[in-house]
Amino acid sequence: MENTLYTITVFSENTVGLLGQITIIFTRRALNIETLSVSPSAIKGIHKFTITLYTTEDIVKKVVQQIDKRIDILKAYYNTDEGLIFQEIALYKVATDKLLENGSVEDLIRKYHIRILEMNNDFVVLQKAGHYQETQDLFDELSESVGVLQFIRSGRVAITKSKVERLSDMLESIQLKFGKNN
Repeated sequence: MENTLYTITVFSENTVGLLGQITIIFTRRALNIETLSVSPSAIKGIHKFTITLYTTEDIVKKVVQQIDKRIDILKAYYNTDEGLIFQEIALYKVATDKLLENGSVEDLIRKYHIRILEMNNDFVVLQKAGHYQETQDLFDELSESVGVLQFIRSGRVAITKSKVERLSDMLESIQLKFGKNN
């Protein structure tokens, strides 16, 4: 079976030590996490972990089931890229003099849709949001043309193409179930 990039979304309360509990599941299976992002979700009091990894569907199903068994986890899901809208953000620090020597900064900004976050006599910090390959292409071009002093890329941030958070549907069904029993 061919490895595919899967995005696992985990919903939980903001509990101390939960990230360690989640990552140990990957470690025990010798799976490498490609990216990891954690933030509050659209649902008050609920945090959302977005984890990407290359694996097979059979293994990602098992990992999600194991994550779901944790007491502090409300629900975990997995998706392929087709079911998501996603981005990464990258920051690049380059020497100001080399960037200006290289040619038109305007052409670079237009070609890659980048923003200048900071510019001084010593360096320029550029920001690029996009898919992995887009941020990597800019890195490659800057490395070849002017050199990159510093570079950082965020983990993937993703939302599903469904109208609401998948957790919202689950919480609504639980509320209806308990509402009918009262």
